[in-house]
Amino acid sequence: MEKLKDYAVAGIVILGGWHILALILDIQAFPSPTIVITDFIRLIQGELSRHFAVSLYRVSVSIVLGVLLALPAGLILGREAWLDRFIAPVIFVLYPIPKIVFLPVLLLLLGLGNLSKIVLMTVIVFFQILVTTRDAAKEIPGQSVMSMRSLGATSWQIYKHVVYPASLPKMFTALRIASGTAIAVLFFAESFATEEGLGYFIMDSWSRFNYSDMFGGIVAMALMGLIIYEVLDIAERRACAWSKL
Repeated sequence: MEKLKDYAVAGIVILGGWHILALILDIQAFPSPTIVITDFIRLIQGELSRHFAVSLYRVSVSIVLGVLLALPAGLILGREAWLDRFIAPVIFVLYPIPKIVFLPVLLLLLGLGNLSKIVLMTVIVFFQILVTTRDAAKEIPGQSVMSMRSLGATSWQIYKHVVYPASLPKMFTALRIASGTAIAVLFFAESFATEEGLGYFIMDSWSRFNYSDMFGGIVAMALMGLIIYEVLDIAERRACAWSKL
């Protein structure tokens, strides 16, 4: 309930600022929130819902795949120094490269459908989670591991009961950052060579000078980001309930 009140206050502030700016600018390209929200309600009952579902599917699959691939890899690299010695240089070379530059290559190799966009966003999420999880695993105090070993714990048990839970908070922080980046890249990827997704809808509305539809698409993308952030917040509270004790 407290969070709903916070969102209500934030919504009032944003809509109020938006309305004032629309009155000051007084141009067709920047419609008032009343016009946009009315148009959004109409759109979400029709074609916009399909574009929203496509974009949400692409982002969701990418986040799940990125976590499933990067989390175990980061934990292992963070604790196995001999393996990290060989793999870390490769990561350090690839990580700074803006992943969006691979979009033309992926479009050529994987086509214009969902696969190329999902792979691109998965790579973004993967590297963000991998680097953060690796560093978090490295920072675990040696005493924590040694105390488990003294009790006869196996390597698997140490990973399960020490390394994994200790790395989760930073992993979720990285995941929130990565999901925001993935959504931004998705907009770019959907803005050309496709006819589905919120990025396509926004750019198509802009090309037709239909600014209320364009802002309706922007509102839909903001809602998609909010949904993803809330899902991640719920997942973190459940997975890291021990950290709140």
